[in-house]
Amino acid sequence: MARMDEQQGGGPPHRWRYGPPGWNRPDRAEAHRSRLPWRSTVLVTAFVLAGSNVAAHAQPDRVPLDGYARLLLLAASAPLLWRHRHPVAVAYGTAAAALAYLALGYPYGPVLLTVAVGCFGAVVAGHRRAAWTAVALLWAGHALVVLWLYRWLPPAGDRGAGIGQETVVATWVLAVVALAELARVRREQWARERADRAEAARRRADEERLRIARELHDVLAHSISVINVQASTGLALLDGDPEQARAALTTIKATSKEALGEVRQILGTLRAPGAAPRAPAPGLDRLPELVGQAAAAGLTVETEGDPPRLPPGADLAAFRIVQEALTNVVRHSGSRHARVCFSHADGVLRLRIDDDGPATGADAGGGGNGLAGMRERAAALGGTIEAGTRPDGGFRVLAVLPSHLGEDE
Repeated sequence: MARMDEQQGGGPPHRWRYGPPGWNRPDRAEAHRSRLPWRSTVLVTAFVLAGSNVAAHAQPDRVPLDGYARLLLLAASAPLLWRHRHPVAVAYGTAAAALAYLALGYPYGPVLLTVAVGCFGAVVAGHRRAAWTAVALLWAGHALVVLWLYRWLPPAGDRGAGIGQETVVATWVLAVVALAELARVRREQWARERADRAEAARRRADEERLRIARELHDVLAHSISVINVQASTGLALLDGDPEQARAALTTIKATSKEALGEVRQILGTLRAPGAAPRAPAPGLDRLPELVGQAAAAGLTVETEGDPPRLPPGADLAAFRIVQEALTNVVRHSGSRHARVCFSHADGVLRLRIDDDGPATGADAGGGGNGLAGMRERAAALGGTIEAGTRPDGGFRVLAVLPSHLGEDE
C-alpha cells in the first residue's frame, strides 16, 4: 500500500509509489546517481598504473615513469569518481591530464582509457558536445606535440610522428566516441521501451478499473432500484395486505442475494487477477429473469424478436444495456410499460428499448453514469448507442452492436 504523504509529528512529506518495498522512493534513483563509483574507479586506476609500468618497459625511447608521471596518471583516473555527478568536467579533466602526460614524453598506454571512460560517461549522460570537444582537443593537442612541439619537449632526440600515425590515432578516437554514441542510443531506446511498457500497464489498469466500475454500477443500480420499489410497496401494504408485503420482502431477499453474488464475483477478480471467474458472465439467456425482476418492480416488459447467439463479450454488453435501460425506466419514467426489440441482420444486432413516458424528473432516461457506461460498452465492441426522448414523449435507447454468431449459419 502507499504511505500517507505526511507522517505524524509534522515531519517532511514522503511521496511513495506502488511497487515492491524499497524501490518506490523517488529519492532512490537520485541516490543511485549520486553514489560515487568507487569500485570501477579503483579498478581503472589500478589497471592504468600497472599497465603504464608494462608499457614503459616496452617503450625504452620514452621518458621513464617517475613520481610526476604517476601523479598525472592519478590526476587522469581520480576524476572518474565524479563522472556521474559532473560528466562534463570529468571529460575535460581526463583529457587535459592525459594530454599533459603524453606531452611530457611519458609512455603511451592505458592513460587513454581514462579519457575513454570519462567521455563515455558524458555521452551517455547526454553531454555529447562536451565529450566530442574534449576528445577533439586531446587529439589536436597531441597532433600539435608530435608534429611540431616535439623539438622542445622530452624525450630528447624524438623525431615526431607522421600524418599517417595521427590518422590512425584519430580513427581510434572516433571508434571510442562511436561506441559511446551507440551506448547512448541503446540506453535511450531502453528508456523509451520501459516508458511504453509502463504506459501500456497504466492503460490496461485504467481500462480494467472502468470495466469493473461499469459492472458494479449496472449490478447495483438495477438491484437497488428493484429493492427500493419493493421496500416502498412492502411498507405501504404491511398493515392492509400482509401477503403482498411478504411477497415484496421475498423479492427484496432474492434480488439482494443475486446482487451480492454478482458483486462478490466482480470483487473476486480484484483479489485474484487473471483467475477464471467461478460463474459464467450474465447474458441474454437471462432476459426472462430480468423481465421478472422488472415486473416485481411494477414494470411490464414486452419483448419482440429473438436474441441471437452472441460471443461472451457482446452477450454481456447486450444484457447490461437492457438491464440499465429498464432500470432507468423504473427510476426516471412515469410509464409502467416498456418494450425490448431485437433485430439481427448482416452481422449487426439492433437492440431497442422504449418506454411511453412521461419523465418523472430532470434526469429522464438517466443522465449520469448509466448512459455513459452503455456507450462505453458499445464502443468497446465497435458499436454505437443512441438515447433520447421520442416525439410522443417517451424515451428510447437504440444500441447497434456487431454480432458474430457463435454457430455456423
